[in-house]
Amino acid sequence: MKYIIKKFFSMIITLVVVSFCVFLAFNVIPGDPALRKLGTEASPELIAQVRHEMGLDAPLIVRYFNWFTSFIHGDMGMSYNYNVPVAGMVLNKVPITLTMAIMSFVLTILVSIPLGIFTAKYENGFIDKAITMINQIIMAIPPFFSGIIITFIFGMIFKLFTPGGFVSYSEDFGGFLRYLIFPSVAIALPKIAMTVKMLRGSLIDEAAKDYTRTAFSRGNNTNGVLYRHVLKNAMIPVITFLGMLLADMVAGSIVIEQVFSIPGISRILLSSISNRDYPVVEAIIMGVAAIVIIINLLVDIIYRIIDPRIEITD
Repeated sequence: MKYIIKKFFSMIITLVVVSFCVFLAFNVIPGDPALRKLGTEASPELIAQVRHEMGLDAPLIVRYFNWFTSFIHGDMGMSYNYNVPVAGMVLNKVPITLTMAIMSFVLTILVSIPLGIFTAKYENGFIDKAITMINQIIMAIPPFFSGIIITFIFGMIFKLFTPGGFVSYSEDFGGFLRYLIFPSVAIALPKIAMTVKMLRGSLIDEAAKDYTRTAFSRGNNTNGVLYRHVLKNAMIPVITFLGMLLADMVAGSIVIEQVFSIPGISRILLSSISNRDYPVVEAIIMGVAAIVIIINLLVDIIYRIIDPRIEITD
């Protein structure tokens, strides 16, 4: 509990630093939201009036303090472009992006861990070499291109889904999950290949250590040594990698959403960046940062569950 409490306060400090960096970045880059909203033909007086209404004429530190205090109370501000609460715009799209990221993560675990164990167990065999070669090919293909191929093969040829025919989770949750299967596969494919390669290498390294030979000398068979001793130690670096993958899947889903025409966070984020709608962009980035920090905390806690000998210190 002491570690979790310390980590919680560390998370708060990190979020404060990230929030200031994000706020500062969007206030020093070129572009005036008031001018963007009114157009270039607006008079200087009208622009000044709108800037005052939007709070853009206050000092930077005052604007940051007002924004951050409102944010931590659940008020993400008003959208400059749509003049509606940011919270309503963003929170309606979060379930779509998070569901796709979680589906990709579950798929990665279900496929990569058995494959990684299999390839390590039959090292340098024909199947191991074939899987290794396929992994190299998959890792070389970016997810957006995999998404295009999946759309062409399974959407246009086999008609397993309708490209662009997104189903909202509020209308048909089953249809919503079925549509997200294919973009989830596009996100998961390179992650599966990387996880298989990492787990295979970690298992092979652990299998060469002295405690493994000792376990064999005590009469344990290959499966007993692998699953009782080697796998637990080999999974420790893989867990860190999987935590990084989950955070990357949340951020990487932005591109895939565009390929499959999914109305998730990406559509709002891209349009808000182009329209200088800073409150929306800041809210999305802060949400992603919070997810990454929480994932890192969970990874550290799982460390201790898997191997209590690991000492976690700050």
